[in-house]
Amino acid sequence: MQSSEKLSSFHIVILVYITQLGVVIFSLPQMLSKAFGTHGWVMNLVFGAIVLLNILLIGAVYWLGKGRSIFVILQAVPKIILYPLYLAQMFIWSMLGCLVAKEYVLIFQMIAFPTTHPMFFKIALDVLVFCLMIQGIYNISKSTTMFFWLTVWMLPVIFFFYADFSWARLTPFLFRGGELSLKDFANIYTAYLGYELILMLFPYTDKKSKLIRSSIIGASITVLLYTYICFISFGFFSLKQLQRMAFPLLDLMAYIRFPFVERVENLFFGAFLFTTIVTVVMYLWAAQETALQMFKGANVKVVAAILVTISYIVAFFPESLSEVQLWLSFFAQIEIGTAFMLPILLLIVLALSKKKEAAAS
Repeated sequence: MQSSEKLSSFHIVILVYITQLGVVIFSLPQMLSKAFGTHGWVMNLVFGAIVLLNILLIGAVYWLGKGRSIFVILQAVPKIILYPLYLAQMFIWSMLGCLVAKEYVLIFQMIAFPTTHPMFFKIALDVLVFCLMIQGIYNISKSTTMFFWLTVWMLPVIFFFYADFSWARLTPFLFRGGELSLKDFANIYTAYLGYELILMLFPYTDKKSKLIRSSIIGASITVLLYTYICFISFGFFSLKQLQRMAFPLLDLMAYIRFPFVERVENLFFGAFLFTTIVTVVMYLWAAQETALQMFKGANVKVVAAILVTISYIVAFFPESLSEVQLWLSFFAQIEIGTAFMLPILLLIVLALSKKKEAAAS
């Protein structure tokens, strides 16, 4: 990518928002109801606050590092430590991209094409992912903006449910009837992951882009959307219904009837293909950028092809949706740790580098 091409504030807002908006949203009300019980939708604001703190932590790296790439900052770390770190991060991001794609195609196959093998859909999705990966982050961001305008029509649909919304279902009791565990908390936080990839955007922005402010706006849009959808779900279904449903949002969409469209939930879920592609592309692009740091001079298309091919092969192993979700939960928990620990590591490296510079002068 040419140095003159910098991401605008609008592009960053949309990129963060779309990357976060994944298929977990379809099961998020159920996850909140099981973990927190009544008024579980309120917890979206708590998760949003944690996301905000993490973005500010990343912002500290951006400001102290003066916008330098994280790979430039990490050059101060010995290669014997750095390369295993790169390999681990490349593996985690590749697996997340792989599993997000497999989860989407399994759900899509289940609700629309139950007799078709899901890996046929996966290979079609991976071809699109590869075509976007090799274009660079600037063109990825422009494509993401186009996908945003293709999916924004879904937002007004959620206003159709006010007729059947009941305030009586929103009891005065707060967080009753839930069974919270640390694993449940991490699984719900998975719905917000994606924002941490702004660590990779440092060299593609300038002061005009206002990376951190734009990222906060993008993440805030996601938080408000999740909160609103979960609020509607808690007022549309009873707590017991929500706790039994696998995908409450799809069941919610099934109540919509148009004279010219049948099974609106299938159309709604199909439109999420665009947001899924962006999420998968961003994780695999981050893995690709990491690989290029290890193998200097490697061809971008070759690296992208290898990552996408490995991703496709690995996707054969978890066969059922429950297996995919179990794998995704495991790698998402690691990514949550990475989202906080990697900025802290970068801050430590920056502090030690400045201390060495001061001692040398």
